[in-house]
Amino acid sequence: MKSLRKIIRIDAEKCNGCGLCVPSCAEGAIRIVDGKAQLVAEKYCDGLGACLGECPEGALQVVDAEAEAFDEVAVKEHMSGKAAAASGGHGHSQHVPKMAAHADKTMPCGCPSTLMQTFAPQTACEKANVPVAHAGSGVSALTHWPVQIHLVPPTAPFLRGAELLVAADCTPVAYPQFHDGLLQGKTVLLGCPKLDDTEEYVKKFAAIFATAAIKSVTVAVMEVPCCQALPVIVRKGMALAGKNIPMAVETISVRGERL
Repeated sequence: MKSLRKIIRIDAEKCNGCGLCVPSCAEGAIRIVDGKAQLVAEKYCDGLGACLGECPEGALQVVDAEAEAFDEVAVKEHMSGKAAAASGGHGHSQHVPKMAAHADKTMPCGCPSTLMQTFAPQTACEKANVPVAHAGSGVSALTHWPVQIHLVPPTAPFLRGAELLVAADCTPVAYPQFHDGLLQGKTVLLGCPKLDDTEEYVKKFAAIFATAAIKSVTVAVMEVPCCQALPVIVRKGMALAGKNIPMAVETISVRGERL
């Protein structure tokens, strides 16, 4: 039976199919079909609007409309089905491949840049078998995907309890020891304080700090003036979230030296 209640409405004309709203919905009520977001079923949507802040196009809004009642039991069954499908169709845990994807599969819109993934660390045996020529700085310390600030939702599983590295886009290119010297053991987010929307970054960091229980933050910037806004952005986000998280700033010269 339908009744008047709050529910998500998706504007198909505004939706670009990026899929950022999908992982932000804890009830699994949104999916991408033919390059557009759509409700899986009205009964899965609680109408709280947790997905609203993730849409870069403003295609989502909470409205009052005639809809099926929210069904918490159906949501649990729905999410259990998704989890079982992700683990190979079995109810118990399965062998996890080296690159373990988040529960959401590759989006049909063809946007692998937004597919959340967590990478398993190398085993001692794997490290021992790395050729000498590729050892040290030749081994990636990246533990997840995506890495761009505007593509990572605050609810991303790899953010929970993380030692966060917020790096200006140019730092991995300039600093030869980026992986060994800065990224080891950290979750990285990349962005450019000069070219990107800094106000949106402040809001994103506020949401991350409010929900992800971040343990510490390291901000890596270039020595150039425009980069100095990045630590300010992070501090503003922290203040907006009402958090006081240990934070350090690392500066890289244009010649690739750690200053």
